[in-house]
Amino acid sequence: MNYFLALLVPVLFLLSFLFALRKKVKLFDCFTDGVKGAIPLIVSIFPYIATVAMLTKLFEVSGMEAALSKWLSPLFSFTGIPDEITPLLLVKPLSGSGAISVLSDILSRYGVDSYAARCACVAYGSSETIFYIGAVYFAGIKRKKLSLALAIAVFSYLASVILCCFLCRFM
Repeated sequence: MNYFLALLVPVLFLLSFLFALRKKVKLFDCFTDGVKGAIPLIVSIFPYIATVAMLTKLFEVSGMEAALSKWLSPLFSFTGIPDEITPLLLVKPLSGSGAISVLSDILSRYGVDSYAARCACVAYGSSETIFYIGAVYFAGIKRKKLSLALAIAVFSYLASVILCCFLCRFM
């Protein structure tokens, strides 16, 4: 099975290449046109991505994450979210790699079969880095109503976490 999965991407690439040759597509010209279109996109998105990355690190290093986590823990426990996953819930909307680190810490500290670990895994897997994705999407459009979109995204994120912790009680 692992051998099959290792060959999957190269085989798909080869099949796409052969299909394009059969259709008489100029592959090199299409590839360079795609690269030309990507460069302006990268240039327009980079400031937003850099800002989100810097603010995420600043949020962690300044101690604001720990303080906010301590302050929000009672509210989260009232809604059924375990206190142990509060740091994950604060980091995940900002940084995927930071959230992996927090998730790994939760799994090693509380065990992989614990209620907190189950909630953390489901919350991690069912959510997205809201601010990173928002920066990427809103970088390319002229009309920006970012605050409403972010408010809806954060609300739906919290609602999904509450629901996932409720469902994890029965697993």
